[in-house]
Amino acid sequence: MKIRYLVLAVIIFSVISLFIGVTDISPLSLFNLSEEQQQVLLVSRIPRLISIVIAGASMSIVGLIMQQLSRNKFVSPTTAGTMDSARLGILVSMMVFTSAAPFQKMLVSFAFALAGTFIFMKILDKIKFKDAIFIPLVGLMFGNIISSVSMFFAYQNDLIQNMSSWMQGDFSMIMSGNYEMMYVSIPGLILAYIFANKFTIAGMGEDFSKNLGLNYRQVVNLGLSISALVTSSVVLTVGVIPFLGLIIPNIVTIYQGDHLKNTLAHTALLGAVFVLFCDIIGRIVIYPYEIPISLTVGVIGSGIFIYLLLRRKKYGL
Repeated sequence: MKIRYLVLAVIIFSVISLFIGVTDISPLSLFNLSEEQQQVLLVSRIPRLISIVIAGASMSIVGLIMQQLSRNKFVSPTTAGTMDSARLGILVSMMVFTSAAPFQKMLVSFAFALAGTFIFMKILDKIKFKDAIFIPLVGLMFGNIISSVSMFFAYQNDLIQNMSSWMQGDFSMIMSGNYEMMYVSIPGLILAYIFANKFTIAGMGEDFSKNLGLNYRQVVNLGLSISALVTSSVVLTVGVIPFLGLIIPNIVTIYQGDHLKNTLAHTALLGAVFVLFCDIIGRIVIYPYEIPISLTVGVIGSGIFIYLLLRRKKYGL
């Protein structure tokens, strides 16, 4: 797939996203906006669009990095306990630092997400039977244990409603002033591009990497840190978006290959297109109400995931 087609798709879906909503705003009215329309556009629609694009691109790239470093195509923040650990971190920050600012919450969430991801990678090292399907199943069980711990403490501290908001990804509450934490993902994506070749080499194994003079452990730690940072910023701002980091890198790999640097731009753009498409679907199916993005991505993503599993079985991947 030519990258210009993905860029064109992002532009088209972005324009559609800006003009869907209860408040009637059309492209022709841009030159004659009322005060209410200006407020809706600047305070809600544009911040929402920016957050969708950043979330789609960053979570897809994080999935690509994790799959490269773990050498497993079915590893992602959803199937490695990273998102569940980030949620636990947010809960702990609310319990310990009751008046914590969003940035402080993100730092605590980042620390928990990083720790959870490292634990999963250590579990990976100890597992001898490394079937491609078996590993994410272990990750899902690990994530469910962390999620259960989170739910227990949430019930104990009357924070279950707050937890529910992070269990369901939703862009409807995104407004100017409460989405800027998403920008933290951008430096992570830049680092991912700079170190892409090293991530590719690290994905070939520790012995191979060391023979080429690469500091394997340092590169892996950097990749996992980027994954934890991006995941925590997205979960804190939007909530959980399932399957995104799992299916997008796999789709790109099918037509673009495995070299991380060659697939980064495709992965970011396709991730943005996919989330934009799912968000638009969620906004028009029961208009003027909305379906949360976690539901639309979950339904469509699970179908794609089943296809990838069947494709793996058919071609012996």
